Amino acid sequence: MNIVLGVGGGIAAYKVASLLRLFTEAGHDVHVIPTPASAGFVGMATWEALSGNAVSNNVFDDVDKVMHVRLGHEADLIVVAPATADLLARAAAGLADDLLTTTLLMARGPVLFAPAMHSEMWQHAATAANVATLRRRGVTVLEPAVGRLTGADSGPGRLPEPEQIFAAALELVNSGAGGSGPFAMPLAGRTVTISAGGTREPLDPVRFLGNRSSGKQGVALAAAALHAGANVRLIAAHMDVPAPAGVELITVQTALELRAAALAAAEDSDVVVMAAAVADFRPLHSSANKIKKQDDVADPVITLVRNPDVLLELVRDRTRTGRRQIIVGFAAETGDEQSDVLDYARAKLQRKGCDLLVVNQVGVDKVFGLDQTEVVILDRHGAEPITAAGSKTDVAAAVISIISDQLAAT
Repeated sequence: MNIVLGVGGGIAAYKVASLLRLFTEAGHDVHVIPTPASAGFVGMATWEALSGNAVSNNVFDDVDKVMHVRLGHEADLIVVAPATADLLARAAAGLADDLLTTTLLMARGPVLFAPAMHSEMWQHAATAANVATLRRRGVTVLEPAVGRLTGADSGPGRLPEPEQIFAAALELVNSGAGGSGPFAMPLAGRTVTISAGGTREPLDPVRFLGNRSSGKQGVALAAAALHAGANVRLIAAHMDVPAPAGVELITVQTALELRAAALAAAEDSDVVVMAAAVADFRPLHSSANKIKKQDDVADPVITLVRNPDVLLELVRDRTRTGRRQIIVGFAAETGDEQSDVLDYARAKLQRKGCDLLVVNQVGVDKVFGLDQTEVVILDRHGAEPITAAGSKTDVAAAVISIISDQLAAT
C-alpha cells in the first residue's frame, strides 16, 4: 500500500517515527511529507532513513514530476500526525501553501488526522469547527488521547499512541468509508441530534427542581457519533462534563427549552437520540424573588405540573411529516413488587413508539455520575434485546453501532 505520512509541527512529531516504523515493517511504501515547522522537532534525515524514500516539503523540488499531484493520486491512504491546530485549520479551509496541504487537496483516497495540541487549543471553538468541517467531508479525525501534555499540564490533546494510529489507519482502509469497524465512518454525511444532561426547573432565582444526571452518557454518544463521521448537534442541559470538540452545541436549562430545541433540530436530522434526563414535572409557579424561610409564615406548598413528553412528540412529528428518521429513547427505570425494570421498559417502548430504547436500572450508587454502566437496548421491531456493559464510551459505541446498522438497512 502507498501511504503518504504528513508530519505536523508539534512536539509529538518524535512519536511519529515509531508510527512510520510500524508502516514500513508491515510492508507498506511510505512517503513522508514533514511541514517546515516539523523540522524543528525531527530532521529530514530521520524520515529518509526510516522510510527509505527521499523526503521533501517543498513544492519546487522535482517540479517536472509535479509531486503534489503524483503523491496525492498514488496514495492509498494519507495519515497526518501530529495534526496541529494550524494544520487542521489549513486543511479545513482548503489552503495549499506547502507540499502537504497541496497533496491533501489532491487526495482521492481515505485521509486520517491524528490531532495533538494543548487542551485549550483542542477545545477552542475554531478548532471544533474545523474538525466538524473535515468530518462532514468524510475525513477521519481521531479523538486525541487524554494525558500528560507539554510541561506539567494534563488533559485531552495528547497524540494517540503510534499503535493506535496504525490500527485506525489500517481499519479505515480495510473497512472503507461507510463500512464497519471501530474506525470506519458509517455515519458520514448523516446529521445526528443528541440530548444530554439533566434539565433544571426553577423554583425561584436560586433554587430548582433537578435530577442527578451528569451528562456523561450523552457526551460519550456525541463523541461516538463524531467518530463515526456524523454531523452532531448536542442539546446540552446541565452537565458535569464538557461537550466534545466538533459538535454543534445548543445549551438549554428547562424541559420546555429542551423540547423547543429538539423539535427544531429534528427537522433535518437523520437520527435523534434523547439521552437527556428530562424532568417529568415543573413547578406551576416560579417565584421572581427568593422564597424566604420565615417563622411567622406557613411553609410554601409547591404545586407541580406535567412537562411535555418530548420523545413522544418527536415520534408523532416524524409520523406526521413522513421523515425517514431513527429515534432513540433512554429510560432510567427502577423495578418494584409489581414488575421488573424490563417489564416497565417494554411498556414504555410501546407507548413512545421510538425505534430503540436504551434501558438502565437506576438507584443508589447506580448509573448517575459513574463511569461504568450497563444497559439493555430494546428494539421496537422485535429484535432480541442487546446488553451492553463497560465504560460509558463502550456503551455509546454499541448504541451508535446499532443505529448505524439500522440506517444501513433502511
